[in-house]
Amino acid sequence: MPDSTHELLRQYQQLTEFLGQALGPDYEVALHDLTDKNRSIIAIANGHVSGRSIGAPLTNVALGILMDKSYETRDYLLHYSGVSINGKDLRSSTMFIKEHGKLVGMLCVNFDDSRYRAISEQVMELCHPNGFLRDLFPLSGEEAVHVLPGPETFRNSTEAVAIDAVGRELEKLGVPADRLTSDERLQIISALEAGGIFLLKGSVKDVAAGLACSQASVYRYLSQIRNEGAGEE
Repeated sequence: MPDSTHELLRQYQQLTEFLGQALGPDYEVALHDLTDKNRSIIAIANGHVSGRSIGAPLTNVALGILMDKSYETRDYLLHYSGVSINGKDLRSSTMFIKEHGKLVGMLCVNFDDSRYRAISEQVMELCHPNGFLRDLFPLSGEEAVHVLPGPETFRNSTEAVAIDAVGRELEKLGVPADRLTSDERLQIISALEAGGIFLLKGSVKDVAAGLACSQASVYRYLSQIRNEGAGEE
């Protein structure tokens, strides 16, 4: 990492600690260094919110952002849905840290509003039907400035990130891994490639395990996908 980048992220480390204390225990603040995507979190405040700690990898959403390069035309991503390790719904926002136009880090804020929602629902139920609150305040993510493929999931290992991604694709197809056809396996690996899973070191091994095939097969599918993509350019 260049010295200037190191100094830039060091300043954000101080900001991470400050925001965590200023905002309070319901707000997690996480700083990602993109030099090592497998262990990208270099500072975190209130990590109990998502269940992560220093050394956790990039999330599915962060990997997708690296692939679609949406950071090139915006400076932040606001109010999208996340799911913590223990299944709590979170409201997430991410600021892109750039140096001379290059993305070098991400500063993420994840808000657990469950305590406040529970209180507000109890108050509203005193004078309104049960469905009133859902109709009035739908959690559809409409405030987000960028369309995301699904909720952000927070994991402490690259293996868990990869297995999550494979599981989502298998669920979409409704087919167990051991009954996939070659075309279905190609479709899943194509989706994983687009989502940035293979930016993580070691993910080919985890994907192969999740799809009940060999690592050589995954590399073969990836080669086909990338060759086809290069031919379309």
